[in-house]
Amino acid sequence: MSKIENNIVTVLVENNAGVLARVVSLFGRRGYNIESLTVATTKDQNTSYITIVVNGDKEILDQIIKQVSRLEETISVRPLEESRALSRELLLIKLAIDDKTRSAIHEISTIYGATIVDLASNSMIVELTSYTAKIDAFLSIMKKYDIIEICRTGVTALERDSQKLL
Repeated sequence: MSKIENNIVTVLVENNAGVLARVVSLFGRRGYNIESLTVATTKDQNTSYITIVVNGDKEILDQIIKQVSRLEETISVRPLEESRALSRELLLIKLAIDDKTRSAIHEISTIYGATIVDLASNSMIVELTSYTAKIDAFLSIMKKYDIIEICRTGVTALERDSQKLL
């Protein structure tokens, strides 16, 4: 039995109308749940880079790669091994604050390398860009405070040319 885990799949596609819908529909039709999805135009305005995180085993991953490869607009599709990937997410979290919680939230944010990007008398917005596990840990701590809103991007990733960790 294969191990079920989150897999990062990168897809380089021609930047045509509807291509994202066609890629995503392949997942839905086969019952695969997309955990995260980001899309951006590359340095060439005619192509887009899609980063998809999908939960599954090696067999599911292989099936996804085969199906996406068959799309006319697909230029390349490949999995990124976690050890070879540099991945990041962005989190914006708006918290209700008062005189008692303001400094505690600021201190926790500083420890995690997060930045306070907006401060009002009764709320603050904190930004954290990091890897998924660190954002999850930060959110776990922030749950004890009054969260007004959360906005979190999906994973975006590139393959490393080296094994050096930054």
